[in-house]
Amino acid sequence: MSTHICECEAKAKAAQEEEARLYKELDKIIAKHKEVKGPLIQTLHAAQELFGWLPEQAQARIAKGLDVPLSEVHGVLSFYSFFTTVPRGKHTIRVCLGTACYVRGGKQVLEKFEHELGISVNNTTEDRQFSLEVNRCVGACGLAPVVTVGADIYRRVKVDKIPEIIKKYKGS
Repeated sequence: MSTHICECEAKAKAAQEEEARLYKELDKIIAKHKEVKGPLIQTLHAAQELFGWLPEQAQARIAKGLDVPLSEVHGVLSFYSFFTTVPRGKHTIRVCLGTACYVRGGKQVLEKFEHELGISVNNTTEDRQFSLEVNRCVGACGLAPVVTVGADIYRRVKVDKIPEIIKKYKGS
């Protein structure tokens, strides 16, 4: 039992050290953007890239560092759908449900991803490997249905190819 406690304490200490490192990086980002006109959105993008999401503590630190009200930070976060205030997976899968993608099987593709990952839209797998989202249109209607995983684009996606797509990113 004592070995388990030591392992847990070591993991907790490592997590605290990693969090401290991230906040030091965030301070550098804030300092870099502070001199730019209208730095809030750029700083939020950089912070989200750093953390993978925007925790409340990071939001408060950004507001203080840029000398803007926290309400302004929250306003920007709630207006732009790109920002997320919940932990996201390492790989974000986006299924297009624009008209062409929907008509060509996008809904079935989405349902298969939900089934394979064991999550619904706007959720993240327990291991934080995958988040699942919907796009309304990616502007590639001739390639429908379209799925993106990060910067990778999959065209004319068939339901039977979804396990293969997931496998490519699992554990990476």
